[in-house]
Amino acid sequence: MDNKYNELLEKIASQQKGKEFTDVFMVGEQLKDICRNNGKATELVLADLDVPEMSLEKCAAEIKKEADRLHKEKKGSCICVPPNVAEGIIRKFYGIPDDSESVERKPEKSSNIINLEDFI
Repeated sequence: MDNKYNELLEKIASQQKGKEFTDVFMVGEQLKDICRNNGKATELVLADLDVPEMSLEKCAAEIKKEADRLHKEKKGSCICVPPNVAEGIIRKFYGIPDDSESVERKPEKSSNIINLEDFI
């Protein structure tokens, strides 16, 4: 594994310590998954975790805001923020681009293929 990713794991673990079975701990686990094979995200989050306003606890508070909003809107006795919604909040909080926002891969043009879009 990459040294930067290992450094990130250590930072996350230090912020998770003593917070097992809490939302803060789960944000750290999900952040590990998001950054696992993404070097740019790893470097971004590595720097962010040094800033108190960008801690796992502050990110968990953003997810709680969404849960509170849903609770008020749905008027149920219990609300759950699904992992995909939580991931979106985490990505937004840390400025990590969504995988779907990555550059589209266009097929290489072959010299013997005519693309009608080129004429429009």
